[in-house]
Amino acid sequence: MKLLKVLVLCIVLTFFFSIGAKANYTSEQFQQSYFEIGYTGIHKALKESSKHFNRNIELPVQLPPIAFTHTFARGDNIEEKPNTKLEIEYINKDMPQNHYMIFVQPTNFGLKIKENFIDQRIKENDGVKAIYSTKIVRGFNLFVFEKNGFQYVLSVDKRISNKVTPEVLLEIAHSIPE
Repeated sequence: MKLLKVLVLCIVLTFFFSIGAKANYTSEQFQQSYFEIGYTGIHKALKESSKHFNRNIELPVQLPPIAFTHTFARGDNIEEKPNTKLEIEYINKDMPQNHYMIFVQPTNFGLKIKENFIDQRIKENDGVKAIYSTKIVRGFNLFVFEKNGFQYVLSVDKRISNKVTPEVLLEIAHSIPE
């Protein structure tokens, strides 16, 4: 019984201190944590990635209907290998479930998705073919499609899947200029 009380107390204290730590986590500290692992602004990463791939990368004009406080981007080992990708991350510092990512890479280096991971196949009249999966990445739903010679992976936190549905992700895919 005493062990149970100590365990409950530890859980309560952990929860209390984690809430307190979150409240003191400034935007500057939050940004710095991303910059330290190679992220930068979207425009800089987009320019570097377009140069690396020797062609323009178009991004969706539309965003999911949720609030974000920060955007970060990076090219994945741009100088070192040809199968690199552009990663763009939208996140809300105060609402971590508001987390949306875009990965862009040439189609020949794109993800190969096994049939058992596919929840839904979407084929539009305009030629957009997409795959929706809730099984590939733990905690995230993926919407995968090809456009302009690139494979795009739109990734959204499962906790907001009621707001960012496959239909919303399809609208976002349609917002990428040709």
